[in-house]
Amino acid sequence: MAQEPAIEAVELGRIYKRRSRAKTNTPRVALDGLSISVRRGELFGLLGPNGAGKTTLIKILTTLLLPSSGVARVAGFDVAREPHEVRPRINMVSGGETSGYGLLTVRENLWMFGQFYGLDSRETNSRIRELLDIVKMSDRMNTKAAELSTGLRQKMNIVRGFLTDPDVLFLDEPTLGLDVAAARDVRSFIRRWVNEADHRTLLLTTHYMVEADELCDRVAIINDGKVLACDTPARLKQRLQREAIFTLETTMLGDGAAGVIDAVSGVHSVTTRAGDGRSILELTMAEDHVLGAVFSAMEVNSIGLLRVTKREPTLEDVFVDLVGRPMEEVEHVAQPSP
Repeated sequence: MAQEPAIEAVELGRIYKRRSRAKTNTPRVALDGLSISVRRGELFGLLGPNGAGKTTLIKILTTLLLPSSGVARVAGFDVAREPHEVRPRINMVSGGETSGYGLLTVRENLWMFGQFYGLDSRETNSRIRELLDIVKMSDRMNTKAAELSTGLRQKMNIVRGFLTDPDVLFLDEPTLGLDVAAARDVRSFIRRWVNEADHRTLLLTTHYMVEADELCDRVAIINDGKVLACDTPARLKQRLQREAIFTLETTMLGDGAAGVIDAVSGVHSVTTRAGDGRSILELTMAEDHVLGAVFSAMEVNSIGLLRVTKREPTLEDVFVDLVGRPMEEVEHVAQPSP
């Protein structure tokens, strides 16, 4: 008999009514028939630009928001009809949140949270010491939360998420605000925590493609409230292996120059960014031989070639292929308010 999923969304929809003085208030669709299934014991990644529906989905799964349509279950319980059964079995941490009381110490904040979940006081204090040691914050146990830096406060929030040892843990941008070393420690702990017990399931949202590639068993890429693709990072990347991916360093491109290259037959996508006095182009092409036509177009348009390298596809390439733009670009696109 197949095991029941830890997280399941079936044709999930969520519509927000716009608050506007305009005569026509068109509702905004945040989720549009979205369906996902996360296995027990899985570390599942959710990727998508701002406005894709990630936060709305997590709010529904954590019983903070009701869906407009469809069904969602977490730990085997319906989030709309049985929220009282879901909540004791889950926990959630969001990057950049300011939870906790500034006048309380790190230990006092975490102990208080443990009491909200009905944890034994002695066991809670033992668990706090263990987790603070893992994130290298043992020396800040008696520091008031108001005196913590942004990065240290985020570490405290991460400890809070793992403190209750939930069946299902939601991490929304958990390494946001952490330095490189701290983020590495947190990623290592996340993977170890999931591996240590079969019942533990973790849903991770992140803007860092390398983080998703390194940690996740499977990844779903969503946009406009729909799932565009869902598979292991390796299989998602394999979908582009039939295409050739090159990085070209060129002289600074003028207006419209990238469009000239994009118009070459066999070129599937072109993304451009500025380097130090040069332009860097990422090209996805049908086959290697298309590069010859690209060079010809560059020569005709007086675009100088400085360097060319071929590389294997990455999760970022998959994202660009599906969404149409890189993550860094879509994050700067203004999204309508609910």
